[in-house]
Amino acid sequence: MKKEILLFDLDHTLMDFDQAEEVALTDLLAECQVSDMSAYKDYYKPMNQAMWKSLEKKEITKQELVNTRFAKLFDHFGKDVDGPYLAERYQAHLKNQGQTYPGAAQLLADLRSAGYQLYAVTNGITKIQEGRLVHSDIGTYFEKVFISEQSGSQKPDRAFYDWIAAQIPGFDVQKTLAIGDSLTADIQGGHNAGIETVWYNPQGLENHSPAMPNYIISDYRQLRRLLLS
Repeated sequence: MKKEILLFDLDHTLMDFDQAEEVALTDLLAECQVSDMSAYKDYYKPMNQAMWKSLEKKEITKQELVNTRFAKLFDHFGKDVDGPYLAERYQAHLKNQGQTYPGAAQLLADLRSAGYQLYAVTNGITKIQEGRLVHSDIGTYFEKVFISEQSGSQKPDRAFYDWIAAQIPGFDVQKTLAIGDSLTADIQGGHNAGIETVWYNPQGLENHSPAMPNYIISDYRQLRRLLLS
């Protein structure tokens, strides 16, 4: 496999979103003087994941997701809050969270040293992702960071990848590999764009989706063998 361009997903692939979310949620709920934080978190996290899946399916807009998720959370507990204001406060906390998985920075350093062009490809919110990368140990390894909010489309849309391709000099789908943890976003997105994909699957999940990755890895060592051997 001879590839030159690597499109890396960020959250749950290189960046530890679960840890970042935990810290940011704790800070926000403390700010709101919530006493039973565990109950709020237990309700929020699956609700938030479901809303992101709805966004992938174009059932809701990103603005709707951002502005309503905290209003829905507090409404569940019988409280009326300003959803957009809490969204801003949450983003202020989250953008400072740059946690990455152990070995992610060294992996990117080695891949870049081997001559690969590294790009980040994310469906996240611009100011959050840019802030988190600044606070991380991996931000400097990417030649460019592509954030769906800036393009008007998102993974898995073909249009998002066309937008990316137009900004990478000498882009060639045959020399490109997309790497990510989400079957519905990263793997299906790569398929839609004619790009080979690597499914990062550290939990050993079964694939019950129509998205079929070209390669499956469970850790960075396997990715090294794939790309550096």
